[in-house]
Amino acid sequence: MFALSGCASVATTVIPNVAAQVPSPGNASVAAAPTAAATQQCADPLASLRPSTNPPPGQMPAGSTMAKIVQRGKLVVGVDQNTFHMGFRDPATGQIQGFDIDMARAVAQALFGDPNAIQLKALTSDQRIPALQNGDVDIVVRTMTITCDRLKQVAFSAVYYDAKQRILVKQNSPIDGPDALGGKKVCATKGSTSLAAVAALPAKPVPVSVSDWTDCLVMLQQGQVDAISTDDVILAGMTAQDQYTKIVGAPLADEPYGMAMPLANQDFVRFVNGVLQNTEASGAWTASYQRWLGGLLPGAAPAPPTPQYRD
Repeated sequence: MFALSGCASVATTVIPNVAAQVPSPGNASVAAAPTAAATQQCADPLASLRPSTNPPPGQMPAGSTMAKIVQRGKLVVGVDQNTFHMGFRDPATGQIQGFDIDMARAVAQALFGDPNAIQLKALTSDQRIPALQNGDVDIVVRTMTITCDRLKQVAFSAVYYDAKQRILVKQNSPIDGPDALGGKKVCATKGSTSLAAVAALPAKPVPVSVSDWTDCLVMLQQGQVDAISTDDVILAGMTAQDQYTKIVGAPLADEPYGMAMPLANQDFVRFVNGVLQNTEASGAWTASYQRWLGGLLPGAAPAPPTPQYRD
């Protein structure tokens, strides 16, 4: 579990009527609200390429994206290290783990026969697409929502997790949903769909952008923002870290997660979809959900998302 409470300061002199200034996390942008971009439309954004019949580990087709990865010896994956139970660094072991990490290791297992033949690169939300376009990673598995805008820049697998955008506040907050956010500071990460959704709310909250979700939680704890808005699974991790927070209101948006890959690597997209299909059919998806998310989210474990394919 992360220790996220703000550090107490020791003062030797008290000056009446002067509020102490709590430093903001690095790269926090509080003053200006981003303009919500118009939502782009595309045909069947959740329909990915039909999975291939995957070869045995280590026996990838010559010249394929998979063969190049196997030749290198490691699958390089862009992940989160700050989202509790999805992709987070365990303070006891120093290892990054969580539901997303299990899904990434399933791809490594299918490529190499070894789930540990993997290199994890921690990325912020706004680093995900550049990392793929620059060839820094082979794949991004980081609570990344499939959108029409992003499909112009990267390719996505079929949906591997369905999330909903919600709102997190302190337990004693009067905020009970999106309509109560007028003029309130609401935190989300740069490059996330959550930030644009906050900016588009009719109540006109003040979006506050930061690099990582842990920064949002620190700012909420320190009273620098009034709320956080992102996917329910991310917020559930925050409530597990801080019992004095709560999730409120109806969902703001659907957030279907896909694994992202470079646009040119269509063969790898089909391969990954085959991995997801096998992971879901074998029960490994459900086992990972129960391990990481079963105690965080209410209700019974959901069935894996039903994949959609476009060919």
